[in-house]
Amino acid sequence: MDDAHPGALSAPAVPLGPGPVARPLFTDVDAPDYDNVLACIRCGLCLSVCPTYSTDHLEVQSPRGRVALIRAVEEGRLPLESPGFKEHMYHCLDCRACQTICPSGVRVGELVVAARAEIDKREPQPWLERILKRVILRWLLLRPERVEWAMVPLRLYQRIGLQRLVRSTRLLGRLPGRLGVLGFMEELLPRLPGRPLRQELAEVTPARGERRYRVGFFLGCVMNVVYAEVSRATVNVLTENGCEVVTPKAQRCCGAPHAAEGDTRSLRALARHNVDLFEQWDLDYVVADCAACAAQTKEYAHLLRDEPNYRDRAIAFSRKVRDITELLAEIPLKSPTESVPVRVTYHEACHLCHAQGVRRQPRKVIKQIPGIEFVELKESDWCCGSAGIYNITHPERASRILERKLKNIAATEADIVLTGNPGCLLQLDAGVRRAGIRSRVLHPTQLLDAAYRAGKAAGKRE
Repeated sequence: MDDAHPGALSAPAVPLGPGPVARPLFTDVDAPDYDNVLACIRCGLCLSVCPTYSTDHLEVQSPRGRVALIRAVEEGRLPLESPGFKEHMYHCLDCRACQTICPSGVRVGELVVAARAEIDKREPQPWLERILKRVILRWLLLRPERVEWAMVPLRLYQRIGLQRLVRSTRLLGRLPGRLGVLGFMEELLPRLPGRPLRQELAEVTPARGERRYRVGFFLGCVMNVVYAEVSRATVNVLTENGCEVVTPKAQRCCGAPHAAEGDTRSLRALARHNVDLFEQWDLDYVVADCAACAAQTKEYAHLLRDEPNYRDRAIAFSRKVRDITELLAEIPLKSPTESVPVRVTYHEACHLCHAQGVRRQPRKVIKQIPGIEFVELKESDWCCGSAGIYNITHPERASRILERKLKNIAATEADIVLTGNPGCLLQLDAGVRRAGIRSRVLHPTQLLDAAYRAGKAAGKRE
């Protein structure tokens, strides 16, 4: 009790810090939402689900630590160019598990991505980083044909047998220092398709039987050139369920890589193009089998909210977007007739369960496949460490996060691990091979397509 003021309460034991400011530093439309920053009550629930905090146990590597850094910059107490601010913003995987658990509704992942955009606009970048971003984000990923041509050397690398030689000699794994990441990148590379799926798919694929829906297919960049067999299975499943599938040839990247790297200018240009393109077709839904694509295209409505020519059209577009499992659970799914006797578990892609809140629907679809034994995966919604290119930019931490996931997968003794995002497919497939776990990593539509085909084969035999 204060002797000078009898009856006064004691000062709080924990300093509360400075109060909010009337005018935060960031005020443009893409800036971090200052009011949302202030919503953080520092309760600490986010620490229990944060992969980076679990590996380092440092407050600055926690969601509330990042929010505190963003607030300090917004209030002018910490310069944007301070050593470590950019580093800590990019340490985040943007898995958004913290958003799922936060009782105050703090959108930590969105705040971090917005902070990256401010860094990109205001802070001078090293020349090599600047050149790489321009080449990859503002040239390569702006056109699908450029991505397809960029994959030609990798297809040749596999076709002429050079990959077998490199892997047998383990040459890349012996490279020193940061060059060692090349070995990990090579290990991630699966068998590539002979041709990109965009070059093979008709722009309109008719439904099998009576047409129930007309669905626009958002074919992701990685799905097109790396996992063509997955997206082909997706189209087969859609047509089997009475969907006429429209795959516009001129569609471009969803913009997820640009959002992750703070390139909002390119992101907006891609969003406008895709909205313009897909609205030319009379579609009931727009579907993606890449969780990152579905999450990003659902955000077009928010992204273009300040553009009068696109605001309402973007809202209409985003309302139609569904992840493939979300759509199949909604329409509803035509159940396969033939049994598929396999033990299956399911890893939840962060962009699906946390960014979109799609959790029940994939399980519902998977469990409708006759004959499967479904085993829940412990910490199924825990990030696998892929997180876009996080496993390349932060390989050591990503590997530690992956190890936790692999232990849980091994405990299920599953024949097949299902997941709905290409980054997860790459990361988990490389991980189970390295760990010697006898599980195949597949997309849910691959198993579902196999069940439909097994039913047709059985019908022909009869």
